[in-house]
Amino acid sequence: MDELTKIIQNKSVKRFIILVLIALVLYSMRSMINFILLTFIFTFLINSLVSIVYKKLHINRKLTVIISYTSIVGFLSYGIVKYLPIIIFEITELVKQVTAFYRQPQDNILINYLVGLLEKNQISQYLEQGLTFVMKYFTNFSQFAMQVLLALLLSLFFLLEKPRLVAFTRQFKESKLADFYNEIEFFAGKFVRTFGKVIEAQFIIAIVNCVLSVITLSIMGFPQIFGLGMMIFFLGLIPVAGVIISLIPLSLIAYSIGGFIQVLYVLIMIAIIHGIEAYILNPKLMSSKTDLPIFYTFIVLIFSEHFFGVWGLIIGIPIFVFLLDVLDVTNSERRVKIKS
Repeated sequence: MDELTKIIQNKSVKRFIILVLIALVLYSMRSMINFILLTFIFTFLINSLVSIVYKKLHINRKLTVIISYTSIVGFLSYGIVKYLPIIIFEITELVKQVTAFYRQPQDNILINYLVGLLEKNQISQYLEQGLTFVMKYFTNFSQFAMQVLLALLLSLFFLLEKPRLVAFTRQFKESKLADFYNEIEFFAGKFVRTFGKVIEAQFIIAIVNCVLSVITLSIMGFPQIFGLGMMIFFLGLIPVAGVIISLIPLSLIAYSIGGFIQVLYVLIMIAIIHGIEAYILNPKLMSSKTDLPIFYTFIVLIFSEHFFGVWGLIIGIPIFVFLLDVLDVTNSERRVKIKS
């Protein structure tokens, strides 16, 4: 019994047990995962925005928070009223166009072979499932909008009372839950520094990719620009795999409107934008710990999608990076050269 007590009192063992307990609690609350993640993302992103504005303009912090949330709600309301019907229509037309392309026989032998290969792998089923998923979200839009509204409201209250909340929470440091609180504080600090920063970087990269892609596709004469923009933005939140996934519908549409030369232009566009992301945005925004081998990236995405669904594609890499940080796995700048 004494040996067991000593093992449990070990700092590393205690930390691991508490981490497992946190994971179990979150798993038991999986039905609220949308609300939890939206609240954290809104809080982190808007807190970063408020901090930047406060440092640059030195406006009262609470006033900055209120102005930020008022602006965000205003833009969301305007966008929903004006552009949501357009986006729904264009996404529906986009899926129909891609589906019709591979069902229609083409003159080119290579294209027919690729289309047959896609059909053999039940791409039509995936497209139909994707359309069903999108339409389900828009059908249940009132429920999703309520979650977004509550997440915004909760994050607003958090940011307005942030100093008071921090001071109140620190009282647990002197309570009977001190040991538990210290470990929670450790994990929370790691979580914000890794998960939060990676999510923030993914959003910035996705926005930049979306803007550059929409401008280029508009110049190239692509139809359904709003729908394509939304698709590129959401796929841009998926590290590495998002670029590959978006390349398939873009190439099919490019071939249908301009042949191989248009596909070549799309490939050049994707290569340039991916180069900007890989060599300019990633080094500036991402920690060195997020420089994962592509094999690890895909393995994490496959398993996280299996366990967390669509959210797993977005939060899988940040969670993995968080675990690396907790385990003190560092990516040294000095590369070890393996001799063959």
